[in-house]
Amino acid sequence: MPRQSRIDAPGALHHVIIRGIERKPIFKDNTDRDEFLNRIDLIFSDTSTPCYAWSLMSNHVHLLIRTTDAPLATLMRRLLTGYAIAFNRRHRRHGQLFQNRYKSILCQEDAYLLELTRYIHLNPLRAGIVRDLTSLDGYQYTGHSVLMGKQKKKWQDDRKILAMFARTKKAGRNQYRAFVEKGIAAGRRPELVGGGLVRSVGGWKQARVLLNGQDRIKGDERILGDGDFVEQALSLSNERKERQYRLQSEGVDLERLTQAVADYFNVSADRLFMPGRYPVIVAARSLLCYLAVRELNLTATELARKMGLSQPAISMAVKRGEGILRAHGLCIDTFLT
Repeated sequence: MPRQSRIDAPGALHHVIIRGIERKPIFKDNTDRDEFLNRIDLIFSDTSTPCYAWSLMSNHVHLLIRTTDAPLATLMRRLLTGYAIAFNRRHRRHGQLFQNRYKSILCQEDAYLLELTRYIHLNPLRAGIVRDLTSLDGYQYTGHSVLMGKQKKKWQDDRKILAMFARTKKAGRNQYRAFVEKGIAAGRRPELVGGGLVRSVGGWKQARVLLNGQDRIKGDERILGDGDFVEQALSLSNERKERQYRLQSEGVDLERLTQAVADYFNVSADRLFMPGRYPVIVAARSLLCYLAVRELNLTATELARKMGLSQPAISMAVKRGEGILRAHGLCIDTFLT
């Protein structure tokens, strides 16, 4: 059976699981772990990617992140390729380090953000790397210690998690820790690895019992959420793919899109690739960046290279473009027709 494509969109919450090839270790010592974290710091900071939970195990990694304008595939390629090269060089080895395909699960935030944060951060305790919750509080290779105030990682968004428990950080930490402690007895949580409502009710056998002959509950291994969330995620993903296929079949590329946006604003196409702060040029350039990234599926890095701008500048332009598009009720067909 062919593998299904990943589901991704700016703002999506993902539980990413990265495993070593043949389940072999990807970290031999703390120097390797620090190297991996340094690369996360560089890449997540560069792309403004929020991370809510993480854990480095001996042969796998858990990350709970929200993608921005940088697609998940781009983030993972930069992270895993760079680390694998450094690991092989340091340990004088050759060949593949990671499994070909990391696992990414699109998650329903309201229902699963805290559950996944607890699940991910309890990994070292479940695996026996630390002996108890007190030891986990200070363990430096999981995000739990950041939430407990024992270390700082500027790329980890501890404020969002703690604010879900209390208004102050101190009270938030106390309540978060109590929440984590309650999760210890639950052990492994196979229902948190995707499959929509089907997983949450215990698999298709139990789902059929609940359905009692009614229509099937929608399930998808790439998604963790209730049936409505799964349906919506799949629908939006399909819409995006169909629109991208249509644009490709119509020969819409960056050059044609640039000319279409320039014509709409009655400016020269060359002006969109030149520095300048004229409001009309800034608006046109922002819309071009948004449409190129979100509709033509160009990466922010690729677009930055073509436009002679920095990747952060492209990300800011994409956000401005999105605001302009929504405020005026525009879409890509507005410019192409």
